Amino acid sequence: MAFLSPTKLPKIHTSPDDSSPTRRLKKVNLSWVRPLTAGLGSRYQQIAAQIVTAVEDGVLKPGDRLPPQRELAQALGVDLTTVTRAYTEVRQKGLLEAHGAGGTYVAYSESGTNGTIDLGMNIPPLLNSAEFAHMLAQGGGTTPTTASPMDLMSYHVGAGANRHRAAGAKWLQPMIGNTDIERVVVCSGAQTAIAALLLAKSQSGDAIACDELTYPGFLAAARLLQRVALGVKSDEHGMDPADLERVCEQHRPAALYLNPTIQNPTALTLSVARRAELLRVAEKYALPVIEDDPYWLLSERPPSTMFSLAADTSTVPVYYVSTLSKCIAPGLRTAYLVVPSGEPLSPVLDALRSLALMPTPWMAELATTWIESGAAVQWLARIKSEMQHRQTIAASILPGNIQADPHGLHLWLQLPRHIDPYRLTQTALQQGLGVTDSEAFATGSFSPAALRVSLGGAIDRTRLTHGLTRLAELLRGDVGRRVSNVV
Repeated sequence: MAFLSPTKLPKIHTSPDDSSPTRRLKKVNLSWVRPLTAGLGSRYQQIAAQIVTAVEDGVLKPGDRLPPQRELAQALGVDLTTVTRAYTEVRQKGLLEAHGAGGTYVAYSESGTNGTIDLGMNIPPLLNSAEFAHMLAQGGGTTPTTASPMDLMSYHVGAGANRHRAAGAKWLQPMIGNTDIERVVVCSGAQTAIAALLLAKSQSGDAIACDELTYPGFLAAARLLQRVALGVKSDEHGMDPADLERVCEQHRPAALYLNPTIQNPTALTLSVARRAELLRVAEKYALPVIEDDPYWLLSERPPSTMFSLAADTSTVPVYYVSTLSKCIAPGLRTAYLVVPSGEPLSPVLDALRSLALMPTPWMAELATTWIESGAAVQWLARIKSEMQHRQTIAASILPGNIQADPHGLHLWLQLPRHIDPYRLTQTALQQGLGVTDSEAFATGSFSPAALRVSLGGAIDRTRLTHGLTRLAELLRGDVGRRVSNVV
């Protein structure tokens, strides 16, 4: 087939029927399309180069739809496989997203170069914003003036520098009240703290009671440390005290792990009454409690922590874990573990040392600087405001039964029974959308038809809207019906 003249492109004829291919082609951006020229490389490479140039120059913008391959092939006078090869070439560069029958679109690039919109990872929003970059630059610039190079770069084994522990106590004050800094341990993230508590409070082969659906990081730690994650049933109010008592009576677990505020993944928050009931069962069976509470500061109306309730009304030890990963930034790798009064610190410190030796001093210093200056509280308010907008967007787009906190990082989306969550997530991933199905949170065979949808990972509200709309299309409409038929 001869190459086209560089000065003339075949005219696209349109039909008054809006559903016709040529009519649809007219609606997409064609300003970037140029005739192909002999001697400038193969035809598919020329088409691919035109697309790349148009994206780089901003002629094609994220979310723009490309012409259907067959219509573009007709317009350029080439065969369909040539255009298909060109689109594939550019898609492999991460610049395009294929939506099946929905067409091919210019990709958003928030996850490296693969164009995937991340609705699967629970992280706070705005980490790419100019505001956060300014905060990071200010904090990073002041850190060396408040700590010596030896403080920042040498080994520091133990519970953390007193200044860092004091900052942790200040940060935790809204959650657990005034705390003796000698009970505060600085950790390199909540994951390390949880694993250390499992080591300190149980032995290989022991059962750890937890929600039937629970934080995957806890499940991973339990599996690696050869503990058995024993799921306790829930009702509409959260973990069922009666079933916890049954589990305690039958299996004698070594500890109870709970994520009681905006629970991951269901987004449920236990009431004070339900927390008190669970503490009574734990006290009856001398069951230490690990309260993993990363979302308390995000909650619209957070109840009293189990740590505080136990200090006032119970003899059961509650170990409190709060991370900065969910309300500031995961890269800080800083969390605070509070060992209850009367419980020894040494087993926990020994376990922490075996896992991570020490928290990273530079990160702990940066977190301390932000807490002391008030920047951390200000940023938390900014995150809560942003998440309120994002939750509102999600509620307006997603169909079905949604469970969420107004300021939470995630929501729990129940699916029609005939949709297989795993198949749905795989289909979504193929179309450039990351979500997490219920199987990732399951302790056993119980795995409901549901998704955890995380709202903080999309780099702005426009991309979030794009991703949520795409997910909604999979759940209803033509695309949703095709998914349903597959599963």
